[in-house]
Amino acid sequence: MTSKTKRCPHELRACLMGPCPSIRTPFDINGDIDWDGLRRQIDFVIDAGAKNVILTYGDSLYSLLTDVEIAELTKVVVQYVDKRVMVVAATGIWCTGKTVEFAKYSSELGADMLMVLPPDWGSSTTVESLISHYKAASQYIPVMVVTNYLGKRSLTFAVGVIEALLNKVPGIVALKDDVCNNYGRKICSIAYDKWAIIAGGLKENHMNLLPYGVDGSFSVFITFKPELTWNYWDAITEGNIKEAIAFIRDYDMPLFEYLDTVKGGRDAGIHGILEIAGHSKRYRRSPYHSLSDKELDELNNYIQELLA
Repeated sequence: MTSKTKRCPHELRACLMGPCPSIRTPFDINGDIDWDGLRRQIDFVIDAGAKNVILTYGDSLYSLLTDVEIAELTKVVVQYVDKRVMVVAATGIWCTGKTVEFAKYSSELGADMLMVLPPDWGSSTTVESLISHYKAASQYIPVMVVTNYLGKRSLTFAVGVIEALLNKVPGIVALKDDVCNNYGRKICSIAYDKWAIIAGGLKENHMNLLPYGVDGSFSVFITFKPELTWNYWDAITEGNIKEAIAFIRDYDMPLFEYLDTVKGGRDAGIHGILEIAGHSKRYRRSPYHSLSDKELDELNNYIQELLA
């Protein structure tokens, strides 16, 4: 049994409430990181009222970056945010030694939290090895668990990991749920008493977790139409579930359904939205697809119709 004592410090939990922007690494047409575009993206979401900026292995395109670039990206983000809001840094899919090295580095930079994504190729980790992995990283910085890799394991294993971490790794203070559905509901029902919880992906995932304990949710809308995402959060705060569902039905679900049809996938489409919003260009490094002019025009037309 887990303790009912809330372990996540109030100030950290408060910074994860509401819409959470997932920072996407922008590139220019040559594949170089667009640092000015990154800064514009950060300024926009902070001005839009976000309480945090979050780097992630997936959305921040660590799959296209070297370890040196991940370190530089983290440094630029932390220094540019300059304590205006919370910064959650993120690891690559690294062994324990490299993860600990990066945890210490992130702490020294001034990051507030570190999202840790362990490797689990071929179901190679155990509950015990994961306890050691997270405990080692959390010696230097508060840690956020991300459930991405647990979705490939059984629910029994996933729950066993979460329960063990709750009881044995006090340095963990938050969790980002990527698995959703029954996995997410079960994990949130046992973890929320000690950890702050944010939902990944669509707002329907946040709504799915609402009865079980959830603080915030990733939001694409805060990067280009923040008033819509704040309408959703105002409805949630006021207990107006009907209005919150209307946002999901009329805006969130249609947008993601469209993005799922975009050549190159959702991320290609969201990089296109960043160009439409004037933050940065649509480009991603090869071999990832970047939208053509025609595809960007089609996306822009859809966005204008959605927001009309």
